[in-house]
Amino acid sequence: MPDALLLLSFGGPEGPDDVIPFLENVTRGRGVPPERLAEVAQHYLHFGGVSPINALNRQIITALAADLADAGLDLPVYFGNRNWHPMVEDTLARMTADGVRSALVFPTSAWGGYSGCRQYDEDIIRARAAVGAGAPELVKLRQYFDHPLLIESFAHAVSAAVGQLPAGRRAGARLVFTAHSIPAAADDAAGPPADGGRLYSRQVAEAARLCAAAAGFADYDVVWQSRSGPPQVPWLEPDIVDHLDALHGRGIDAVVVCPVGFVSDHLEVIWDLDTEAAERAAELGMAFARAATPGTDVRFSRMIVELVEERVRAGAVRELGEVPGYGCTVNGALCAPGCCALPPRPSRPPNTTG
Repeated sequence: MPDALLLLSFGGPEGPDDVIPFLENVTRGRGVPPERLAEVAQHYLHFGGVSPINALNRQIITALAADLADAGLDLPVYFGNRNWHPMVEDTLARMTADGVRSALVFPTSAWGGYSGCRQYDEDIIRARAAVGAGAPELVKLRQYFDHPLLIESFAHAVSAAVGQLPAGRRAGARLVFTAHSIPAAADDAAGPPADGGRLYSRQVAEAARLCAAAAGFADYDVVWQSRSGPPQVPWLEPDIVDHLDALHGRGIDAVVVCPVGFVSDHLEVIWDLDTEAAERAAELGMAFARAATPGTDVRFSRMIVELVEERVRAGAVRELGEVPGYGCTVNGALCAPGCCALPPRPSRPPNTTG
């Protein structure tokens, strides 16, 4: 039985003075010019220099602690981030001081691929190295992109979003799923080599298929958002704003956007969708509704409890999809040989918002 559970996330600034240092952490070692960081910083400063992600994660932790107790699991929940306080290295040091010798790790990414999975393994390796001798054993829980409770939560959010549209436009509304774009080369390398690559985009497409079916939609689109990096580097397309233009050209006058690639309403969601995409839809005269993300839905913390029970009680492994997901990692070791190798630096996904 593990001693604790660590929620491991991306991190985000919680005030104007945090923004540039946070972005420098996100892009460390990638040669991103200061002017690009200043450009992205304006997105945060538009919202007072605060990303909602830390506050939302704390809400998840509060709900999770209660659900763990209800399940009879005596696991204190710790919180650590990759890019901003509380940094995972500091959290692991506190866990060590508290006497934690083994812990499960829940990453706030459901996906395979470098940024969605392997980079969290690297976070674990880095944090354990920083603590040194006596660092707890850390077991990262499996990918959960097709867990029934996650799909149910997204489907409920889609149905609620349809209800936000003007009554006369609901029947013809187009359902559009979004996820974070990554360089095409990074997607090609996602997953074990024996699996053929493109694990991330395949998992996103599968989650969208499952959500659409659960929400009663026979037809839908999968598009991408939050692209950054050199324009000459191919990324997953189309972009959500470009797709709205294309839908308008087809006579679509209402759209429901579901950010299926995101756990919480953090900066990428509220800027790229609630700001840029919503403004473009308004310019086009399209009715626009955005489905909520699942993080603060009661199903989400219950899903985490089920993932914990898989490990500590040999509970049922519940997954709906036909696309493979991959299992737990121990102390940052890869779950499959050669999995999700980092592409050459120019193609590395420089995610800059959280």
